[in-house]
Amino acid sequence: MNPILIYCYDAYCGWCYGFSPIMLEIAEEYRDQLDIEVLSGGMMIGEQKMPIGKIAPFIQSAYKRVEELTGRKFGEDFLWHINNPDKSDWVMDSEKPAIALCIFKELFPDKQLAFASDLQYALKYEGRDLDDNEAYRHLLEKYQIHAETFYSKLKSEEYKEKAYYEFALCKQLNVESFPQVLVQMSESKFYLLAQGFTPYDTLKERIEAVLKQQ
Repeated sequence: MNPILIYCYDAYCGWCYGFSPIMLEIAEEYRDQLDIEVLSGGMMIGEQKMPIGKIAPFIQSAYKRVEELTGRKFGEDFLWHINNPDKSDWVMDSEKPAIALCIFKELFPDKQLAFASDLQYALKYEGRDLDDNEAYRHLLEKYQIHAETFYSKLKSEEYKEKAYYEFALCKQLNVESFPQVLVQMSESKFYLLAQGFTPYDTLKERIEAVLKQQ
């Protein structure tokens, strides 16, 4: 068994959006040495989920810091909601995108990182509301997923439970902020490689150091 690179992210996390290209590059580089597992963290569930009006003032300044540090731009359609929260009906809720990822992982386990990245691009660049079922339709076409099957799973209790299992798993791994990257070397041996946005070279260096211990 290859070591497992575990990427704990949340679809609503701005820093994860900025970090996404680095993770895709790392996954490509280490595709023969590491298996990739993406876990949704449940950043905005229960009491943490909130209407855009409540969190927009924070995002208005936070997104600029993400752009400065990562070079990744947020789209005008997303920023419209951030700058006009009184006109937006968005509710930031991590549950549905996490369920969508669980469905996708079952269908295409080797493309889960690409799908997680696409979910973030749909939200943060294209301005799609991930709490709306229709926000996923273009991705079903892209990955040739049968729409009826997907939507029936999206509202099923089974896949909701899978999503909440991932939220619990992140807590068990002591992940309380996103993004975080760990590598699992054995049943009980985990190494924390990245906590928050981490440059490519730094992450690569840490992976190499851990792999040398095999």
